[in-house]
Amino acid sequence: MGKHINKWKEFIQNLKQSIYIVYLAYRHPKTPWYAKAFSLVIVAYALSPIDLNPDFIPVLGYLDEVILLPLGILGVFTLIPNQVLQECRVTASRTPKMLRKNWAAGVVILLVWISIATTVLFKWVI
Repeated sequence: MGKHINKWKEFIQNLKQSIYIVYLAYRHPKTPWYAKAFSLVIVAYALSPIDLNPDFIPVLGYLDEVILLPLGILGVFTLIPNQVLQECRVTASRTPKMLRKNWAAGVVILLVWISIATTVLFKWVI
């Protein structure tokens, strides 16, 4: 049982590190605009207190943290030039992580969900 707990702790630490790398890449001047845009959405979602699946729902509550967030991070990593990604990894390994839950990020994510829902509503329902 302890081995599984340690693996989860390691997974969470790696996820936090990856979110910080994405944040640094977003701020890097050599990151293309489209990678910055996707990075902004991923970091905002990671820091948002608003989740797609509320955490109090058993099993499904952590689905976004276990599946959606890592997939989003992987997607961002494919858009960022390798040199920029390496620089951000080095910076992230040397600096303390200062990212926290953020209500402004929550508002951004809420607006993204509303725009997606509105698009779906008008495209397929109306």
